Amino acid sequence: MSDQTTDKKVLIVEDDMIISMVLERMIQKLGHEVVNKVITGQGAIDSFFDLEPDLILMDIQLKDDIDGITAMQEIRKESDVHVIYITGNSDQYNLSRAKATNYVDYLVKPIQMNHLKKSIDKAFTGQHSQ
Repeated sequence: MSDQTTDKKVLIVEDDMIISMVLERMIQKLGHEVVNKVITGQGAIDSFFDLEPDLILMDIQLKDDIDGITAMQEIRKESDVHVIYITGNSDQYNLSRAKATNYVDYLVKPIQMNHLKKSIDKAFTGQHSQ
């Protein structure tokens, strides 16, 4: 096994295809593997249990009736996988809902490479921002 911040399996949950592609490139440049990209909350839940990623990049507003926070609530019933929320929406309601899922970070779009790197590093060194 290489050092603890490389070669992690990442699931991207993002319904905007352009943003999803940008995130995928960033993840690959940081030395991690994107195991899947999905656009729905149900897809996030199913992919998580199929692929068991080390980290989820989770958008909040998704293409079905299950938002990213609700999807994480389901995943949390079985796993303490790291999650970084990526959202265009930084309102207090979603922020307080997200806190209950024990997230690593809550990034507001547009995402910058250095912010994403810091968040991923934080996930795997155990220094959560809450």
